[in-house]
Amino acid sequence: MASSQSRGGGGERMIHQDYIARIRYSNALPPPPNPPKLLDIPNTGLASGQYTNPGFASRLAREQPLNIEADAELGMPLDLVGMPGVFDGDESSIQAPAQAPPVHPHDRLLLRPLATLGKPKTAGGDVSFLRRTEYISSMVSKPKVDSIFLKPSPGSAKRPEKRKASPEPDRGTPAWIKRRIEKSFEIAAAGLADRTRVKHPSKRNLKLVQAYPLLPDLDAFPDSGAYVTVKFQTNPVASTDYYDTRLLSGIFKPIERSAQEEAAYEAAITAYERDPTNTPKPSNMMNYDFFLAADAETGERFRKRFDVDNPEHDDDSLYTISESGGSFRFPRVRAYETSQEKEMDHDNKYDEEVILAYRDEAAGQALYYYPVMQRSTIRSQRTKNIARKIGIPTDEEETHLDELHVQVEEPSDELKSELDRFKQQPVGFLPEYGSDEEAPPAARNGAGGASGDDDQDAEGDEED
Repeated sequence: MASSQSRGGGGERMIHQDYIARIRYSNALPPPPNPPKLLDIPNTGLASGQYTNPGFASRLAREQPLNIEADAELGMPLDLVGMPGVFDGDESSIQAPAQAPPVHPHDRLLLRPLATLGKPKTAGGDVSFLRRTEYISSMVSKPKVDSIFLKPSPGSAKRPEKRKASPEPDRGTPAWIKRRIEKSFEIAAAGLADRTRVKHPSKRNLKLVQAYPLLPDLDAFPDSGAYVTVKFQTNPVASTDYYDTRLLSGIFKPIERSAQEEAAYEAAITAYERDPTNTPKPSNMMNYDFFLAADAETGERFRKRFDVDNPEHDDDSLYTISESGGSFRFPRVRAYETSQEKEMDHDNKYDEEVILAYRDEAAGQALYYYPVMQRSTIRSQRTKNIARKIGIPTDEEETHLDELHVQVEEPSDELKSELDRFKQQPVGFLPEYGSDEEAPPAARNGAGGASGDDDQDAEGDEED
């Protein structure tokens, strides 16, 4: 800083002048003393700018080989000892199960779709053009204003306070189920009163033309409490230009397993119970003999005899064979085996699939629904493939019935008691019996109303 003083006695004003000098100090960082990550990397210093380039790390990753020593099994040792049937050609124990195991509740969040990830969207509606500036939020809090000017006058009518709604009960509790049932009846009653309120969930252009009540047919419950649906993989009869009405009254007769098959199934069950994590649960697949009516007329007469709504169903002249009190002839078509099967219980037999039937009775038109306990897909039995898997010689001869002579009879008192059990409790379990001798005949064999040769019961399940 320099200053100049007044010269002489001229009375000149003294002026102060500041001198500012800008000094720059070099702050260059030296190269690191050790290579990064103790790798032998050619160090070019910071002046080249390669350390800040994203391609620098990518080049290092490509140049450095992976130090992994892989053994002969590539880190995944496979021990086939202990897997049932793997050395006999049965690879079912090392294959994925047919039904995926249930997901743990802690892992359900990991299975969410990508669209649900991220910040939740606000429930703001569409904003028109040139609107006043507003704050869009899912929750709008109103400021509390306490002013004497906003209070109503003593003489003015006071609006009654809204009654607070009762809290929603927990899901699955009896109170929650009761409330949902009552609400469904209220919605149905409102829709019947004004049919214009009923809307299709996806097709908006459809209109309700006619409505029927949907009721359970408690009088048509079988002895097992539910029905079984069977689907053929291939056409069971020869292909023609017309529908074969004999398929409306087919009969499935279960084939008893041999001693070797029963031993193989018991061994698979034992292996599953010993190690359920690594051993899949074996499926209790069944084999059937399929029987069809001898001709279309026999099938039509059988359906008339089997139909309880037919006023002439007790007429013995419907039988096509007059010997031994009359019967219907059902020749054997072929043997079938179960390829896929899904079993439900009495708690969820109404959840996935039900059978609907329309009836126009004197009391009114209605739709009746029937529960389904089991869904099966069957195919033609492959004897050689089954014998190879379970270890039975292929030259073993199997005995089958050539035909069934079916008689339709009224159910016994014991069977009627089992039918009434599910009529009183449509959702419930049959009592657990200690042995077959203690159980009633309906619970032992599940047959009702049809008998065949050699006093064997024939399954009279109708095929759709």
